[in-house]
Amino acid sequence: MSENKKAGKKVLLVYAHQNPSPLDTALKTATEDELSKQGCTVTVSSLYNMDFGPRASGDGITGECCNPELFSNGVGAYDDCREKSLAQEITDEQKKVKEADLVIFQFPLHLFSMPAVLRGWMDKVLTRGFAYKTTESSRVTLLKGKLAISVTRGDHVWNDIKNTDNEDPLAYLWPLPHGVLHLCGFKVLAPQISSPPKLTSEEQQKGMVESWVKRLKTIWIEEPIKPRCTLKLL
Repeated sequence: MSENKKAGKKVLLVYAHQNPSPLDTALKTATEDELSKQGCTVTVSSLYNMDFGPRASGDGITGECCNPELFSNGVGAYDDCREKSLAQEITDEQKKVKEADLVIFQFPLHLFSMPAVLRGWMDKVLTRGFAYKTTESSRVTLLKGKLAISVTRGDHVWNDIKNTDNEDPLAYLWPLPHGVLHLCGFKVLAPQISSPPKLTSEEQQKGMVESWVKRLKTIWIEEPIKPRCTLKLL
């Protein structure tokens, strides 16, 4: 892709590090710097700094809940997305997603999964009616064509599984690229994975950042991974 075509692209970085290490900060800074050099506009949603509430509840709705005594995020958020009465915290994030050509999720692995605040962001922002909709026979993706990638680093548990039968880190990330993001219609790129900062040298961490910067230079022409989910999508 030519430099002219990169210019004007919009990127959303959803950042979910509570206590970022120097490596986490360096990766985030590298993302902003490299994509800005390409002429892209980079918006950062730093979930912990925003004090983003991870629990999906009736508090995310400004109108009247369809069933306030038995709130269901799937039903309530869909109805209120349709009636445009979701809380501003949620609609602001949805606007960022809608405008983005590329969404980057940067987070540490917590107990073989993403942090609760990021899981909550997905529950509240990527709602039915905004990110996808359902019919009697299939699901319709509403964010089709956007790129998405996760920038993930391991923890001590991840390190403990090295050289075992369960060492494949992609297995623990499976629900994000092949489930959530695929359901919404994203073209998902292979995750960028770094080792735990406490178990790597400064030189190794520098190499991880350089590897990420190198990848960012060609990220717009990178081939998406093949979905392994059998959902019938339109």
